[in-house]
Amino acid sequence: MATTIPTRQLFIDGDWREPIHQKRLPVINPSTEEVIGYIPAATAEDVDVAVEAARVAFFRDGGKEWSSATGAVRAKYLRAIAAKITERKSELAKLESLDCGKPLDEAAWDMDDVAGCFEYFADVAERLDSEQRKPVPLPMETFKCHILKEPLGVVGLITPWNYPLLMAAWKVAPSLAAGCTLILKPSELASVTCLELADICREVGLPPGVVNVLTGLGSEAGAPLTTHPHVDKIAFTGSSATGSKIMSSAAQFVKPVTLELGGKSPIVVFDDVDMDKAVEWTLFGCFWTNGQICSATSRLLVHESIAPVFLEKLVQWCKSIKISDPLEEGCRLGPVVSSGQYEKVLKFITTAREEGATILYGGVRPQHLKRGFFVEPTIIKDVTTSMQIWREEVFGPVLCVKTFSTEEEAVELANDTHYGLAAAVLSKDLERCERLSKAFQAGIVWINCSQPTFTQAPWGGKKRSGFGRELGEWGIDNYVNIKQVTQYLAGDAWGWYDHPSKL
Repeated sequence: MATTIPTRQLFIDGDWREPIHQKRLPVINPSTEEVIGYIPAATAEDVDVAVEAARVAFFRDGGKEWSSATGAVRAKYLRAIAAKITERKSELAKLESLDCGKPLDEAAWDMDDVAGCFEYFADVAERLDSEQRKPVPLPMETFKCHILKEPLGVVGLITPWNYPLLMAAWKVAPSLAAGCTLILKPSELASVTCLELADICREVGLPPGVVNVLTGLGSEAGAPLTTHPHVDKIAFTGSSATGSKIMSSAAQFVKPVTLELGGKSPIVVFDDVDMDKAVEWTLFGCFWTNGQICSATSRLLVHESIAPVFLEKLVQWCKSIKISDPLEEGCRLGPVVSSGQYEKVLKFITTAREEGATILYGGVRPQHLKRGFFVEPTIIKDVTTSMQIWREEVFGPVLCVKTFSTEEEAVELANDTHYGLAAAVLSKDLERCERLSKAFQAGIVWINCSQPTFTQAPWGGKKRSGFGRELGEWGIDNYVNIKQVTQYLAGDAWGWYDHPSKL
C-alpha cells in the first residue's frame, strides 16, 4: 500500500481554503511511480485573493501588527517557526523524500538547514532595529541625513523542486525578517513540505495574510503572480528559460526581481591532489541531491597526467554508491523527480553518445530497480566543447569530462559557459587555488571541496545564472527599501529666491 501524504488546501489569510475552481494535482512518488496524494491547484482567481490578503496584512493597523513592527517582534515568530521545524524534523524529512526522491539522510540534513535559516534571519531581523536611523555624513552642516530600512511590500516567491522546503526558507525567512508579506508558490512537482510550512505558520500564530501558500501549475498560478500589479517584488529560483520569462513579465510593471537560475559549473582537478579525496568531492559535487542541483559541478576538468587513473577511480567509487528507494538506510542516490525529468536526462545521455562522446559508466536504469525514475550515476568522456552535454544543464546525475594540460587552459575551459553560478578547484597548491578563484567567472568558488553551503555566506551567480544574492547579511537586501531622510537645520531661509518684499 502506498504511503500517503497530508491532505491540505491552499493557505490564504491564515486559513485553509479550497481552490476557487476546486482543481487538484496528483503527487507521484518518484521511487514507485504511485500516486500518494493530491495538492490543491491555484489559478489566477486564487492569486487575486492571496495578494489581497497579503496587502491587507501589510497595511493592517498602519503596519503596527507586522510591516512596521520591530525586528525583535518578527524575530520571535521566526524562532518559533525554527523550533517547530526542528520538532517535526523526522516527519518533514520523510515527506520531502517521498515527494521529490531525495535520500532520507539528505532530507534530514535539509531540515536542519531550514531551521538554521529561520534562526539566522531572526538575528538579522533584530539587527535591523539597531540599523534604523543610521546617520549619513554630509558635507554641509546645515543638513543632517539618516537612513530607514523598510520592507518592500508584498512579495511573490517562486521556488523549485530540488530543495522544496529549504529553497522556500531561503526566501521566506528574509522576507519575514524584513517585514514583507508574501505569497509562496512552490513547484508543482514538489509542494508537500511547503504546505506543512503553512501549517507551522498557523501553529505559531503568525498574523493572518503574512504568509500565503499557493500550490499549482506555473502557468496557472506562477504566471499570474508574476504579473499581478499589487505584487511589489518577485524572487525566483529555477531554470534560466523560466527566469527570462519572469524578468520580461516583471519589466512591464518595472517590478524588481532576483533570479537564481541554472548552472553548468566546472570542477578543476590538478595533478597534485590526494586522489581518493578528490574523487569523492568530484562525485559529491555532481551526484548530491540525485544530481539535481543548480550549482552541480558537472563539468570535470582533470589534468591530463592523472586522467586515466582518476577516471578509473571515479568508476570504482560509482559502483559503491547505493541506489535505492530514498527511505532505505544508506541510500546515496535516489530517483530524479518525475517521468519528464527522467526522459530529459536519458535524452541528454543519448545525444552525447550520438555526438561522439563515450559513456564511461552508467547512463541507464539500474538493473535492480524496475520502477521509479532512477538513473545510474553517469560519467561521459571524449567530450568536445561544442557538444550539448558540455554546454547545457542536465539537472541529473551526469558528469562530463575533459582534460587540460596547463592552468591557463583549465581557466579558459572552466569559463567556457553561458552560466556563472559556481566553480571548484582541487589542488594542494593554495596560491594556485587563489589565482583560479579570482579567474573563475562565477558567484561562488569552492577550494578543495564542492557544494558546501552556509546560511551565513552569500549565494548567487552571474551571466545567465541570474543576479542578486541570497543568504548571509546580503539576503535581506532583496526585501528591503532604503529610504533617505534629510533635514534642514539652519534657522535662516534658504535664500535661493529673492523674497517678494525685496522686489
